[in-house]
Amino acid sequence: MQQTEHRILVINPGSTSTKIGVFDNEVSVFEKTIRHDSAVINSYETIIDQYEFRKNTILETLDTEGINVSKLSAVCGRGGLLRPIEGGTYAVNNKMLEDLRAGYSGQHASNLGGILAYEIASGLNIPSFIVDPVVVDELDPIARVSGFSLIERKSIFHALNQKAVARRVSKELGKKYEELNLIITHLGGGITVGAHKKGRVVDVNNGLHGDGPFSPERAGTVPAGDLVELCFSGDFFRGEIMKKLVGQGGLVGYLGTNDAVKVEKMIKQGNAKAKLVYEAMAYQVAKEIGSASAVLSGKVDAIVLTGGLAYGKEFVQEISERINWIADVIVHPGENELQALAEGALRILRGEEKVKEYPGR
Repeated sequence: MQQTEHRILVINPGSTSTKIGVFDNEVSVFEKTIRHDSAVINSYETIIDQYEFRKNTILETLDTEGINVSKLSAVCGRGGLLRPIEGGTYAVNNKMLEDLRAGYSGQHASNLGGILAYEIASGLNIPSFIVDPVVVDELDPIARVSGFSLIERKSIFHALNQKAVARRVSKELGKKYEELNLIITHLGGGITVGAHKKGRVVDVNNGLHGDGPFSPERAGTVPAGDLVELCFSGDFFRGEIMKKLVGQGGLVGYLGTNDAVKVEKMIKQGNAKAKLVYEAMAYQVAKEIGSASAVLSGKVDAIVLTGGLAYGKEFVQEISERINWIADVIVHPGENELQALAEGALRILRGEEKVKEYPGR
């Protein structure tokens, strides 16, 4: 029996660029990163105001490349800062559009993903979706307790890549995602370690400006008392402290760069500080993986390392040597977000999953 071909347009908006791709089922037939003039982007009062400009740019690019949009089966956008929702593929509806435009959980370029998908799809009378946004929240109640009654732990992580890689690894192992216990570690500008228990991320560190290992740009967990002292020292404004935690934390704070390749070069040139800091980052990642194994009561089918830093063999080895006694370590380097979006939409079009309705709680 011949498989139906579904052509899917996927859209991943960034602050100054929009990545688009066209997939025939799982196969990419076209991908492009559209760079936007910063002067044009900055001329808009809000991020959401950019949607018409970005929409027209996407359609013009597809036309120039000779891609007939009338042959599309669906359009799928990157999920933005919505209400906390469980993982899966969601149809873009009016409530979602309202929350994306309002910036329910904050303003970010990814909020444009669902809006652009809807605007393009509605003109073609085809469905529009988002898949596994960063606000995916499947935490067990016990994982929300922080120890400080005024603050609850939040689930903000690289859900799109973590979920996509979890499904790929499950397939490689000949099992369903819902049958396995996995520890998925996204190693990028931010680092998140998720405990995936039978298809749900029951615990994960907050990768935005919360806890966990430090990363190329983020400080991760820092001593709370010392941070309070710093905040009230009178030497810093609130925004300055936040920048030191997110953007100027981690490798940037210690070594002045977020580029792991440069750090590895520094180490090869004999820079002892760079070596210590880089090894400390691997050490903290390994500790977080160890914590996730405790969440899963030691019943771990595989540990997966993914994201851009997973291309670094020495860095991966530093982590693996500390945690390979827990379970086999599988490396899936990179973060193919466009592929993950296409796969999410395809599961719905093929009837392999049921589309979810936002907000669903």
